[in-house]
Amino acid sequence: MQRDLLLHDAGALATFLRAQLASLPPYTPLEAERSARIAAVLAPLYAVDSQPYLLFTRRSSDLPTHKGQISFPGGSRDPGDASLAETALREAKEEIGLEPSRVEILGALSPVYVSVSNFVITPQVGWLSEGLPSLHSNPAEVAELIQAPLAALADPAIYHSELWHHSGAAHLVHFFDFAPYLIWGATAMMLYSLLSLLPADERSF
Repeated sequence: MQRDLLLHDAGALATFLRAQLASLPPYTPLEAERSARIAAVLAPLYAVDSQPYLLFTRRSSDLPTHKGQISFPGGSRDPGDASLAETALREAKEEIGLEPSRVEILGALSPVYVSVSNFVITPQVGWLSEGLPSLHSNPAEVAELIQAPLAALADPAIYHSELWHHSGAAHLVHFFDFAPYLIWGATAMMLYSLLSLLPADERSF
């Protein structure tokens, strides 16, 4: 299926991602990740006039970590969560008021290890169908909701990467300059992973 079609047909994209996510290999943690804390986020995918969009949040400046950064709703797994999908849905309801019944989980992207906070975060891709439901953000956690067309996020002109060093190891850090927002860090890694599932063309990053 052509990349351009998927970037402009949300229904076709949801069907494509459901199959792609189901075929990802099982996650095998590295030794450093085995003692990490477990978390999940929800990457909410929805349609606006049939065009695929992703929903991000801008974190509150009052939070103790990652304040003001662009993220997906999510957080640590609770002992009562039956799965990481349930973690992501519970956190999305707490942060932005998204009812779990409105979300179809298409599957999970490969987990992302964040060494600075010692978290392994599993992104769950959620399909909300046409239109964004009424949401009510928790101002203690979320400063702003950001609706982003997937076609704009996939534009290679807004993307670059840098090689950073931390604790003696090199890490490739992704950046998406979705003006006026800069998406980077773990969220950008998740976005890069999602976009990398799409068929490549001469314009792909």
